[in-house]
Amino acid sequence: MSMLTPPGMGGQYRIKGDKYPRMRRRRARGRLVLLGAASLAGLGLAGWGTLQLVDVFTGGGGTASAAGSGSGCATKAKAKASPSAAPKPPEPGAITVNVLNATTRGGLAKKTADELKKRGFKIGDVGNASKEYDKKVKGTGLLLGPASSLNTSLPVLATQLTAAERRTDAAHKGNAVDLVIGDRFKELTKKADADKALAALAEPEPTPASSKKGC
Repeated sequence: MSMLTPPGMGGQYRIKGDKYPRMRRRRARGRLVLLGAASLAGLGLAGWGTLQLVDVFTGGGGTASAAGSGSGCATKAKAKASPSAAPKPPEPGAITVNVLNATTRGGLAKKTADELKKRGFKIGDVGNASKEYDKKVKGTGLLLGPASSLNTSLPVLATQLTAAERRTDAAHKGNAVDLVIGDRFKELTKKADADKALAALAEPEPTPASSKKGC
């Protein structure tokens, strides 16, 4: 036995030449490697959990916010594109017009009534205006009807005499509307222009959606 051989270590642990025996088993190094990997994994999980907590308390989550705002814009866009709920105005053939002359010029009521009939309107009474309006309408004319005609038949009749004043009267009887000819009346609106106004009234242009930076 060599003098360098520790007591009790013979056989395979005998030192030969200048090599020394390994005093630690190889399994110890493996355990150290596993412990190191486990420590790194634990640190990683702890860091990830910390970031999640920071997001929760600081209002993070930009992706969710972006998605939510996008869906809201889509809903608004659909609402803008939906057709208007306003009722469609009546056709001229469904409107009865009383043509009344409030001027000193004769023949205006009949001439105007004949032209309105050509344009598809039904004609009711034709004659002179009542004392309430006779020689008291200074403009081109007055369109008078019941309260229910404000957004129905009156706008349709107004396309034929665009400068006329519109007025409703709770005491007005029936569904017919009156066209009271005033002092400045010369003739009805040109048929081509009246037809364009009727088409625009029947199919109003949609209101453009306001652009917002958030959408």
